[in-house]
Amino acid sequence: MAFKVVFIGAGSIGFTRGLLRDLLAVPEFHNIQVAFTDINPHNLEMVTELCQRDIHENGLSIQIQATTDRREALEGAKYVLCTIRVGGLEAFATDVDIPLKYGVDQCVGDTLCAGGIMYGQRGISEMLRICQDIREVAAPDVTLLNYANPMAMLTWACNKYGGVRTIGLCHGVQHGHHQIANVYGLDKKDVDIICAGINHQTWYIQASHEGKDLTAGLLEAFENHAVYARTEKVRIDMLRRFGYYSTESNGHLSEYVPWYRKRASEIGDWIDMGSWINGETGGYLRVCTEGRRWFETDFPNWMKDPAFVYASEKRSEEHGSYIIEGLETGRVYRGHFNLVNKGVISNLPDDAIIEAPGYVDRNGISMPHVGELPLGPAAICNVSISVQRLAVEAAVHGDDKLLRQAFMMDPLVGAVCNPKEIWQMVDEMLVAQEAWLPQYGAAIAEAKQRLAAGNLIPTRDYEGAARVKVKTVADMQQDREAANKNAGEADKGKDRATTTA
Repeated sequence: MAFKVVFIGAGSIGFTRGLLRDLLAVPEFHNIQVAFTDINPHNLEMVTELCQRDIHENGLSIQIQATTDRREALEGAKYVLCTIRVGGLEAFATDVDIPLKYGVDQCVGDTLCAGGIMYGQRGISEMLRICQDIREVAAPDVTLLNYANPMAMLTWACNKYGGVRTIGLCHGVQHGHHQIANVYGLDKKDVDIICAGINHQTWYIQASHEGKDLTAGLLEAFENHAVYARTEKVRIDMLRRFGYYSTESNGHLSEYVPWYRKRASEIGDWIDMGSWINGETGGYLRVCTEGRRWFETDFPNWMKDPAFVYASEKRSEEHGSYIIEGLETGRVYRGHFNLVNKGVISNLPDDAIIEAPGYVDRNGISMPHVGELPLGPAAICNVSISVQRLAVEAAVHGDDKLLRQAFMMDPLVGAVCNPKEIWQMVDEMLVAQEAWLPQYGAAIAEAKQRLAAGNLIPTRDYEGAARVKVKTVADMQQDREAANKNAGEADKGKDRATTTA
């Protein structure tokens, strides 16, 4: 088979390399065309060199087309995999640090809450430019597989305004599936699930083993688990009160709802400091910062390590390669995908991006009718969807009033801040991120005037309830294995890339 796959944001080392391994583990794909593009030529060069070494070590003759010219890379593409992070670590730091001044303590800040909303403003503007390039130079039947966060917002904008068929992909469902099997002492392959909701707030509405329902006993099983009882306290409490387990990690979930991070004195009760993803303040920003520094320092050793093996048993659980395999070969693949609802989940809005089970074969992606979510989980999803809709429309139209309304409607921001504080926080974030928000020119000029005029609401010099110091390269060199593991976590399966244009 001969078709072209393009990676936008290919400077995402762990994720780009892993997805390429998954794709080239399919025997029929050994003659495909591969293109990498990123705005950072140094990152692009390193990732290309490492992946090209893997290709050669596996006996393939594919030559990666690496270019900082996105349109050149997209020429004739049939599949586009997007892993961009607009603004890179510089903008990401403001997503975390400015809200902290107002008491909004986030673990990740890439999906909802103040950080996720602003991340969406930067990302949507760029994604629409990417869609324009795709429409103009890619193959007519092109499919965009979006791994970038905020997943739902970006996928929503691409489908509604970008004119490109876009599927959002995440691995949260697979991870939670492993946990459910684990608490029952079973193998994941022996546990059947149906998961439905919205990205990072998807719910295991059915779980069974050999026809026996497992859902009813999940709370007791998690409460009695030696590890999860300590590391997943927010998820377990949500299970206790809403009746269903959520896909997303403890730290992620804690910032999407209003109850677990609104009082600094209580945050420690709900998180675990054994891993950043369990709730550490700014945890993802820290590991991304460490991971980038480490890769740039340790890259020569990565080239000396064994190459990735392109084999079926080495494929990850990421959906991307399996979707392309199903579409090209006709092999049926079942996964959970992010697509426009269109009635799949009947008590969520039709225009929202939902995450639900789907099947892929040569005829395309089919999403079975799920029906109604349980009322409690549906209520949580609907609140987040309202924030997403406001944020998408704000980003597309450069409407700062809608942006401020999105902040007000956000569960955690609204639980912590009053309206005047929210207005000032948005002003600060708009000004700090001016370089990546071309659609907000007039609003940013007005925000600068307000901030310069004085008479501002007092803010705090606040590091958060659970901040951890960023390690130096010297610190990380003491344990290379741990540093490599951390660099892998920094990709978090989606959005490590540093593209801004």
